[in-house]
Amino acid sequence: QVRLVESGGGLVQPGGSLRLSCAASGFTFSLSAMNWYRQAPGKERELVATISSGGGNRNYANSVKGRFTISRDNAKNTVYLQMNSLKPEDTAVYYCYAVSRNYWGQGTQVTVSS
Repeated sequence: QVRLVESGGGLVQPGGSLRLSCAASGFTFSLSAMNWYRQAPGKERELVATISSGGGNRNYANSVKGRFTISRDNAKNTVYLQMNSLKPEDTAVYYCYAVSRNYWGQGTQVTVSS
């Protein structure tokens, strides 16, 4: 059974940092590209970052480029999203997505506020 479990969200002040994790199980993680998405209240879900199965190719939304870093550890079946210089507009529920299985995690809330 495919499972994706996000963690690491929380409340942070503007300019702060968080690292999200997404632990995968139930499929061959090392063969799947992985994405991070986010959805803010009243807005559509948007793609934040992508990483290829081997980790060599990464892409970012313009809104987070230079501030966020996606990475993965295939030995731990985990994908990460390091978020620095956070802004209030980064507030959203963040989801990981397994491309090969078309499967979503349950999401983790990130709130950036003073």
